[in-house]
Amino acid sequence: MSNQDRPLAFRMQLKPGVAAEYERRHDELWPDLAAALREAGIHDYSIFLDEGTMSLFAVLRLRPDNKKDALPLQPVMKRWWDYMADLMEVHPDNKPVEWPLKPVFYFGG
Repeated sequence: MSNQDRPLAFRMQLKPGVAAEYERRHDELWPDLAAALREAGIHDYSIFLDEGTMSLFAVLRLRPDNKKDALPLQPVMKRWWDYMADLMEVHPDNKPVEWPLKPVFYFGG
C-alpha cells in the first residue's frame, strides 16, 4: 500500500460550547462542498470529537491522483471556512488551524 492510500490525520480545536452546532452544520454539508471534496480525491473522511478537550480528530483517505493541495483555492472551501470560523480556532483567512498527527501504527488487515 502506498503512502497516498493510507489515512491522513490531523487535529483541530473547537471553541467551548459549540459542539452541537458544529455537528449540525456538518449534518447539512453543502452538496457543492461534498462534490469539491470528491473531485479533490478525498474519500472516507471522518471527524471525531474529544468532548473533554473539545479537540477534533480528522482522518481521511486520499486517492493516489488527488488534488487536495488545490482545495483551499476553491471558492466553496473558502465559503465553508468563513461559515465555520465562529466555531473553531482559525488562521486569519479563516482556514481551520490543523495540527498534523504522526502515524505510529497501521493495520491494513
